Amino acid sequence: MEVYLVRHGEAKPESNDPERPLTDSGMADVESLARYIANWKVAVSQIRHSGKLRARQTAEIFGRYLAPPHGVIEHAGLAPNDDPRKALAEICQATEPLMIVGHLPHLSGLASLFLSGDVDKDLVRFRTGGVVCLSSDDGGWALSWALVPEIVRT
Repeated sequence: MEVYLVRHGEAKPESNDPERPLTDSGMADVESLARYIANWKVAVSQIRHSGKLRARQTAEIFGRYLAPPHGVIEHAGLAPNDDPRKALAEICQATEPLMIVGHLPHLSGLASLFLSGDVDKDLVRFRTGGVVCLSSDDGGWALSWALVPEIVRT
C-alpha cells in the first residue's frame, strides 16, 4: 500500500489574495511533477485535499495526470492545524493507494506519525509542491521516495 503526501504548490501571499491561489510558477511546478510521476505509472484510487484553494488547485492538477477512479475530493481533517491522528486513522483504513494534498504543519505531523508514531518528530521536511511516497507491506511504514519540483522541471 502506498500513500502519497503532497504539499501544495507555491501560493500567492495572503496580502495579495486572501484565498491564496497558486502562482503561475506554482502551477507550472505542480504540473511538471504530476506529469513526471504519471510517467512512472504512479496510480492512486483517490486524491484528497483540504479544501483550501491552493490545495484544491494542486490536487486537481495531479488529478488530470493520474485520473484517480474515485476522483479528487475535499476531505475534512487535512487543514494546516488539524490533528494528523484523525487523518492517519482514516488513511490506514484504505485498501488502495491514496494521495493527500495539504499543508504544513499537518503534513509534517502526519508523515512523522506514519514513520515513528510520534506526531512531534519532524522526520520529513516538505518543500512547496513536493511529493513524498510512504509504503507499507506488513503494517509498518517506510519512506519510499520523495521528489521536489526543482528535480523535474522541464
